Amino acid sequence: MQEFFQLPVFGVFISIIAFAGARELRKKFNYVLLNPVLVAIVFIISFLLIFNIEFEDYNRGGKFISFFLGPSVVALGVFFYEKYEEVKQNLKVFLLSVVVGGITGILTVIIFLLLLKVPGFIIESLAAKSVTTPIAIEITKLTGGIPEITAGIVIAVGIFGNAFGPFILKKLGIKSKIAIGTALGTAAHGIGTARAFEESKLAGVYSGLAMCVNGIITALITPYLLQLFLGGIS
Repeated sequence: MQEFFQLPVFGVFISIIAFAGARELRKKFNYVLLNPVLVAIVFIISFLLIFNIEFEDYNRGGKFISFFLGPSVVALGVFFYEKYEEVKQNLKVFLLSVVVGGITGILTVIIFLLLLKVPGFIIESLAAKSVTTPIAIEITKLTGGIPEITAGIVIAVGIFGNAFGPFILKKLGIKSKIAIGTALGTAAHGIGTARAFEESKLAGVYSGLAMCVNGIITALITPYLLQLFLGGIS
C-alpha cells in the first residue's frame, strides 16, 4: 500500500475523489460550511495524517492538478469573449470598482495588522491575500514574507468568499449579478469565481475578469504599499 501512496496517481486520485464526494455532500445537505473545497481539504489532510503519508508523496500527483490552475484561468477568456459586448458597456465602472476594491483590500489588512502590532513578516505574508495563489506566493517572495502562510490564508479567504460572499452581498441589498461577480472575483479570486458561476454565467465572467485585473493591480501595488508602511519595521 505504501508503494501506491508514493505513485503520482495517488495524489490525483484522492484529490478527485475528495472533491467529488464533497460536492455530493453539499448537494445532499446544502449547508454553508459544507463548502466542497473546504471539505476536500479537511478530508485529504485527515487521510494523510491517519495513514502517516508524507505531503511530498501526495504532492507527486497533487502538483499535476495544481498545474491546471493556470489553464483554467485562461479558459475563462472563452466566457469573456461571449460576453464581450456587454462587459465593454460597463468597462469603466468595472475597472474603477476593481482598482478601488483591490487597493482597499491591501490597505485594510496592512493597517489592521499594524494596529495589532503584528510582526512585519506576517503583514508581508498576508498583504496579497485576495489574489489567486500563484500570484500571491510570488508577491510574498518578492516582499520577504513566508509563502506557506500566504498560501494557507489565500485558500481560507477564497473559501470564506465562496461560502459567505453571495449571502453577505445579498443581505446588503446587492442583487446585480455583475456586482456580485465583480466583488467575488476581486475579494475571493478563483474559489470565489467558481461560486460566481453558480450564480450565473454573467457573474462568472465578471468575477474571472476581476480576479485577473486585481491580480495585476496587487502585484504592482503591494510592494510599494508595504515599503511605505513597513519601511521602518521590516
